[in-house]
Amino acid sequence: MPWDFWLIFFFLGIVVPWRGAVRLKKLLALPSVSTKEKLVLYGSTIAGQWVITGFVAWRALARGLSSSSLGLANYGGPSTILGSLALAAIAGALHWLNLRRVGKSPGKDPELMRSLACRIFPVNSVELLPYCALAVTAGVCEEFLYRGFAMGVLFRVGFPAWAVVILTAALFGLAHAYQGRSGILGTFVMGILFGVVRLAYDTLVPVMMMHAIVDLVAGIAGPHYFLPRVAEEQK
Repeated sequence: MPWDFWLIFFFLGIVVPWRGAVRLKKLLALPSVSTKEKLVLYGSTIAGQWVITGFVAWRALARGLSSSSLGLANYGGPSTILGSLALAAIAGALHWLNLRRVGKSPGKDPELMRSLACRIFPVNSVELLPYCALAVTAGVCEEFLYRGFAMGVLFRVGFPAWAVVILTAALFGLAHAYQGRSGILGTFVMGILFGVVRLAYDTLVPVMMMHAIVDLVAGIAGPHYFLPRVAEEQK
């Protein structure tokens, strides 16, 4: 595997989880986060993800990975679009139910999620639109990085399909380590699902749509289930 691919995997497996933990620590140290601060957070994250995605795409194509191996060649026909919409709706509904469950649950990890929700979820219309742009960006960029680039590289070096799905799901889970153990486990399971769907459809279209919908649901349902309880606990 080329040195720049090793560097990208190091970034995904080590730097991204570390950076997430650092940002979480800074956010939790703040008594509150203003609309202006949220907009800066959303904007910087969007810009950062597109820069990273552009760099990885450049190196992948320069090293001979085809658009097909990256999941970008086959956009599918009407059946793929309809299937993608159905899967995205199911993923969104399940995530909505999970947010409701977590919002009512005691424990360290749910408390962490509620504290984080106060600082990153949109609470008004000014914050919602940029958050939606962030959700779509995460769906496109993260799926390219984990289900496009990472899966394409691992297949090229000879890993079997089951190992590729598990390894990329593990990287995806580590990227969300700032959410605690339940966050790592939840995104690991989601990563396995996304990996299977990516292989089944031979395109990133359905997983990008599923990922974006899951994040959109978090921004819409999260404040509804998390913020009222936080307000009650602070009384």
